[in-house]
Formats: sequence, structure tokens, C-alpha cells
Amino acid sequence: MLLKEKTAVVTGGSKGIGKAIVEAFLAEGATVYYISRTECSEADKLAEIAKNAGSEVIWKQGSVSDSARMNEIAAEVLKEKGQIDVLVNNAGITRDGLSFLMKDEQWNEVIETNLSSVFYLSRPVARAMAKKRSGSIINISSVVGIIGNAGQCNYAAAKAGIIGFTKSLARETAGRNVRVNAVAPGFIQSDMTEAIPDAAKEEFMKKIPLGRIGNAEEVAKTVLFLASDMSSYITGDVISIDGGMGM
Repeated sequence: MLLKEKTAVVTGGSKGIGKAIVEAFLAEGATVYYISRTECSEADKLAEIAKNAGSEVIWKQGSVSDSARMNEIAAEVLKEKGQIDVLVNNAGITRDGLSFLMKDEQWNEVIETNLSSVFYLSRPVARAMAKKRSGSIINISSVVGIIGNAGQCNYAAAKAGIIGFTKSLARETAGRNVRVNAVAPGFIQSDMTEAIPDAAKEEFMKKIPLGRIGNAEEVAKTVLFLASDMSSYITGDVISIDGGMGM
């Protein structure tokens, strides 16, 4: 198993890409703590995967935009397990709108939830990993953070910021054998993309060379690779999972 005896923390792990990552990690033997406002609606399924793999899943309630709560959760996990081997900063929201009509709340909520949260949890976790001289942090960015998208200036800014943060933290921690990478999903089937009007989906599809929407499991496989020792010589990188959309 790729993550046997490893402890992982995943934000936004109750649904979508986050849940797929939790499932992939559990199947590979990791103890997984997932952070979300509400417990996964398929918690029984996660427990079953954990049981079959001899792993463990634990839900921690909290808002990723709450710095104090993120510090608290990191401390709780370290106290309970003694280490955090993998951190996946996945939580994210959208509050779309054209920039000249966007309200301060739309901007601030997205930046706080999608970008500031990455700093809030990476800070205590990277510190613990550096002391242990081992660890992998994976941040979920987006193709929108690379190529932009009309109506998503707030989202694009947050996701582009994640890339800059990833590369900078990778430089800070490489000497301690802590790897920091990002993945940039494209158009992935999820609750978030379900809300997109059909006409907009058709326009997106025209921009994807592979000609199809991706799925959360495809993102999870790449995150699993970065979490495992298979990627031991990769840090500061951004892997696009977008069917060629960002070419």
C-alpha cells in the first residue's frame, strides 16, 4: 500500500474532489482526517473503505477560513498520531461575477476560503513536517489560476496565489525533505460544475482537446502520486489535470 502507516489531512473532504482524495488515501492504507463544515453524507462508505484497507477515517469539523481552528486541528492530529505525513489543501468555493459588479464580500470570501486557508493550515503542518524532516503538501489550484476566466477574477486570483505560495513554500522546506506541489484541475464533474449552465458547459468542452469532462477520481490519482514516495524527487511543481485545456 502506498500510504500504509501514514497520516493525512484533507480539507474539503466531504464531497467532490476532496472526497475522492479521502477514498484514494484510505484505500492505500492511510489514516485520514478530513476537515469540512459538515460530515460527509457517505460517511458509512468511507468507514467501509477504511475497514477493508485496515486504515482509519476521522472527521474534524471546522471552517478552513478560521485560522485558530486550523491551528487547533493540526495540534489535535499531532497529539493523537504524533505526525502528519500528508496535507491536501483542497477546500474551495466560487462566488462568480464580473469584476466591475463584484461586491467586496464576494472577493473576500473566495480569497479567504480558497487562498488564506492554505496558509492557515500549511503553517503549523509544515513546521511539524520540517521537524520530522519528511512530508508532502499538495495544494489544489485550478486551470483558471493559470489561464484566467471571465467572471472569476476572485477565484482566478486565489488559485494563482496558491501556485505562488506552493513554489515559495517548496523552496523554504526542501532542505528539510518536505515536498510541496500543486495540481491544477480543469473542468471536473462536481457539484460546483453541475451549477454551470449547459450553454457554458458546451463552450468549455470546445476548449478541451480530449473532448470530455474529467472526474474527481482522475484528480485523486494524481494527488495520491504526489503524496506517495513515487514522487520523491518532485517539489515546487504544478501538474495540470485538464484534458489539455490549458495548453
